[in-house]
Amino acid sequence: MPSFNKILIANRGEIACRIQRSAQALGYRTVAVYSEADADALHVQMADEAVNIGPAPVQQSYLNISAILDAARLTGADAVHPGYGFLSENPEFAKACIAAGLVFIGPSAHAIELMGSKRLSKIAMLAAGVPCIAGYQGSAQDDATLQSEAGRIGYPLMIKASAGGGGRGMRLVNAPGQLLEHLHTARSEALNAFGSDELILEQALIAPRHVEIQLFGDAHGNLIYLGERDCSVQRRHQKVIEEAPCPVMTAELRQAMGEAALKAGRAVEYVGAGTVEFLLDQSGRFYFLEMNTRLQVEHPVTELITGLDLVDWQLQIAAGQPLPLRQEQVTLTGHAMEVRLYAEDPVQGFLPQTGEVLRWEPAAGVRVDHGLLAPQRISPFYDPMLGKIIAHGATREEARRKLLRAVQDCVLLGVASNQRLLVDLLSHPQFVAADFSTGFIAEHFGDIARPVISDEQLAVAAALFYRHSAAAHRPALAGWRNNASVPWTYRLSVGEQCHEVSARVLADDHLQIGDIAVQLLDSDGRWASLVINGVRRRLAYHLQGTQLWLLHAGSSLCVNNQTQTVASREAPASNGTVKAPMDGAITLVQVCEGDVVSKGQLLLVLEAMKMEHPLKAGIDGVVKAIQVAAGDQVRNRQVLLQIE
Repeated sequence: MPSFNKILIANRGEIACRIQRSAQALGYRTVAVYSEADADALHVQMADEAVNIGPAPVQQSYLNISAILDAARLTGADAVHPGYGFLSENPEFAKACIAAGLVFIGPSAHAIELMGSKRLSKIAMLAAGVPCIAGYQGSAQDDATLQSEAGRIGYPLMIKASAGGGGRGMRLVNAPGQLLEHLHTARSEALNAFGSDELILEQALIAPRHVEIQLFGDAHGNLIYLGERDCSVQRRHQKVIEEAPCPVMTAELRQAMGEAALKAGRAVEYVGAGTVEFLLDQSGRFYFLEMNTRLQVEHPVTELITGLDLVDWQLQIAAGQPLPLRQEQVTLTGHAMEVRLYAEDPVQGFLPQTGEVLRWEPAAGVRVDHGLLAPQRISPFYDPMLGKIIAHGATREEARRKLLRAVQDCVLLGVASNQRLLVDLLSHPQFVAADFSTGFIAEHFGDIARPVISDEQLAVAAALFYRHSAAAHRPALAGWRNNASVPWTYRLSVGEQCHEVSARVLADDHLQIGDIAVQLLDSDGRWASLVINGVRRRLAYHLQGTQLWLLHAGSSLCVNNQTQTVASREAPASNGTVKAPMDGAITLVQVCEGDVVSKGQLLLVLEAMKMEHPLKAGIDGVVKAIQVAAGDQVRNRQVLLQIE
């Protein structure tokens, strides 16, 4: 029977913290690994020991098998938990751990390799009698073969990276004319993300649900499932909201899907935690999508409805123990719901965002899995997920209501996020009614407008700027603060919007700003208590120079005080100026100086936060200046190329 005492966690962020909590509670010592960018990260501080494994880029750190094994030898770790992402589904890593005498807390390398290939796993599932979507999973990968097979399958269809996951290397093709472009971009993204450009094609189902079954197997031949999760609310084929149980599940359908998942697990003699993902169509038929041979991001919702600790189970199974329960002993209680908090801008097509977390205070009363410490820099090197907020209730509506309040109450200031979108998603009538599919966000939030700052938000911002300015210059202001006839005019900007706000000081800390009366009761640099038109509120904020971050009505916004700034006379950039939409690395330069280009033509490809982002021409014209080359690291809003 395997024995281990010290576990190296080959991961970072919230999942590394999550694993450490369970491992330490069971008496194990833990070792963290970290890149130079993560030297002060929470997962490093939580661990008993920590080892620097290299520079920030993942290939030189978190994907560096040699460096991780060296860290295990250096610290005397005798087991490795891979978490999810990075090397968690890399069969060579599993083999290397075992060859080094380490217990690998996961399934066999054979299971990882087979199920990690969408092409090979689909062939295996068809042989095992698991329902699969019509498509092409052959070894021939040339454009001509794929075009021919696409014609046979019919449109719309999905291109998927065979080694892929998390939405990378995946493209929806609606018509034959789009196929070649999508094939080339999917190949490039897959090769960059997974080291393999092998693709499969599948018929695109119309408005399906994404439902997955949580499996667990032990080394004694036992295999059970722990209910299902509905992960249908997605953007860019990546999950945003997950819940358990699935709102449309019946006992009969659960048993059928569970038995199909067990067939998949038995086909590879599965040991450990795994998830079999299915697409469920509107008629109740379901089809194998893929199997993830690791712990899932969304495992907390299963933990909350079963009362089980899945990391605890992983460690027991890795130590050779049998499963703690039989299938008939698994019970599901209540409803759980989880949202993923991302550093991204929904208005800009969910582009990942970098920056500094100035303040982070998770909501009370619910589970929040995260790896954040403020201040903390969000770099372009890793996935943009900041954390997960999870709530449990006796009913779906109770869980949803608790989760909505928690999302509104989480204080995240300093970096753009999807927090406001999560509030809107959880509040949408169709989500409330559990009437949604994988196209829910695209259908209802496909064109997200930049929020317009409200008069109340402007008034709160002006009041806070006034309070802190008055506190800093009280002697100079004492002669006019109470003079209602002399307003104090602010010029405040939010993004590209600029507003003039006139604040009349009626008495100490009583201001009239347009039609809004504001009384500032207290502010300490973190929280402000205000009475706004007779309603008392407490708001989180962070003021740094002329920049104010404010959490108001569940929405974080950044307000800049430009009152003392001379207005710029510089002409705005034209559509011929291509700027970096975020920090990242240029992976492809498609044009040369002097090239004639058309609007919409691909110019550059930027890689950031594990995704490729094509940058296209905004106008017809001639490339006059290219200021970057492939391999260059660039900063947000840096000018990359000019077209005239």
